[in-house]
Amino acid sequence: MKAAKLTKDFPIVCVGGSAGGLDAYIRLLSNLPSKMGVAVVIVNHLREVATLLPEILPKYCRMPVRLISDKLDIKPNQVFIIPEKRDLHVLNGEFHLKPISKPHGWPNVITVFMKSLALNWDGKLIAVIVSGLDGDGADALCDIRKVGGITIAQNPETAKQPDMPESAIESGYVDFVLSPEGIAKEIIKIARTEKVENPA
Repeated sequence: MKAAKLTKDFPIVCVGGSAGGLDAYIRLLSNLPSKMGVAVVIVNHLREVATLLPEILPKYCRMPVRLISDKLDIKPNQVFIIPEKRDLHVLNGEFHLKPISKPHGWPNVITVFMKSLALNWDGKLIAVIVSGLDGDGADALCDIRKVGGITIAQNPETAKQPDMPESAIESGYVDFVLSPEGIAKEIIKIARTEKVENPA
């Protein structure tokens, strides 16, 4: 059991976004190296239309990009994409998909996933809120901070839709406010620190 746990203590970066998020995802991912020892999870609001991110993002990303399926094993050095009409959870080192719990009104899929991470992931957590409407994710930032995670909001001046990063900042639980390129630099710095503190 201990050996299995040790393979699941790498950092997870949850990047939550919605309207205008594609621009932020591209600018962020294009500045990340291929082997940081970090799993990146893109949680994008989509209720009805199938996500095109698994087809679009590989053009800009050095890591493999995968659409999440139920009970998919979480591994570092990959980018994972939430499918449409699903809530995302993590348990025992795997992704778990459930029917979306809020089918009407503004989605809260980012909040749901971040709260699950705070409860069930042993490794470092990095929560990132980028461009989008409404305030999904803001309510989970306190949970991320309580377990020693780091919280980052896209600088609203660099976001196509500033609502989500502004709501995150207004929560009072954001450690950094950065451009997508600046977010990438901070993630790289955190990943390097984790490798020094927890050498393989």
